[in-house]
Amino acid sequence: MSLSTKTNARVPWTSTQVGARRVVRRTQGHRHGPVTRLMSPSDLGELLRPFVFLDHIDTPRGADAFGLHPHSGIATVTWIMEGNVSYEDTTGETGKIPEGGLEWMQAGGGVWHGGGFGDSPRIRGFQLWLALPPELELGPAHSIYSQPDQIQRDGPVAVLLGRYGTASSGIRAPSPVNYLSVSLKAGEQWTYHPPTNHTVGWAAVSRGILRSPDSLQAGELAVFAESSAPIDFHAVTDVEFVLGSAVKHPHDLVLGHYSVHTNAVALREGEANIRQIASRLRTEGRLT
Repeated sequence: MSLSTKTNARVPWTSTQVGARRVVRRTQGHRHGPVTRLMSPSDLGELLRPFVFLDHIDTPRGADAFGLHPHSGIATVTWIMEGNVSYEDTTGETGKIPEGGLEWMQAGGGVWHGGGFGDSPRIRGFQLWLALPPELELGPAHSIYSQPDQIQRDGPVAVLLGRYGTASSGIRAPSPVNYLSVSLKAGEQWTYHPPTNHTVGWAAVSRGILRSPDSLQAGELAVFAESSAPIDFHAVTDVEFVLGSAVKHPHDLVLGHYSVHTNAVALREGEANIRQIASRLRTEGRLT
């Protein structure tokens, strides 16, 4: 895998720069309470797999918590850019994700999890879902929590999954993926050079205005043409955004209510496991 390089110089921006990569789709998603769903497997997730869901969280304190709910066949990455959130899941994990912290929850063959919106005035971040390959989609569920000082950085980039420059993630992704969080000051330019086999690429803005080359504002997601060509970014204002690139997931997306699998047999098994866990939770009085 080749390493990415960057430039942060304040230079004039033109959409015709060498390496500029075209935006082929963009969306402001659909808001559901405190969350805006920017990607789901029935729309952009089909184009961008293994990235299948992306939720942008931006809400004041006091928003409704997410009760226990199930997943199978996927992994979730919860990245908190501002504030903090609480969590619990049926692997026995409970606690709080602080500002600048990360949760990796690999549902595998089935898990229930939930959480709340912490005790800070505002909560802002993203939750990403990744489709798992066949050898992991029915495996054991597990979670990994990274504190802010455990997330490696290279210049303006925090590496959430994969590798960028001198920085890498402590979480082993299930397939070749880079998931980066980038902060730029107004006027700064940065170019992302994906690994040569990463042809899937997208970016979503959490704060500020970005050009790449189209203008994107907070709450928007852009899908780039399939290619391993570089992607140019220019900060119109101070901006924070996340970026994903990957080798395209070669398997079908077979969908359940809370699950994404590679085939119908695996989906049935994952959903059966979810029902078994639900029965136990009801016996324990944790689910009505």
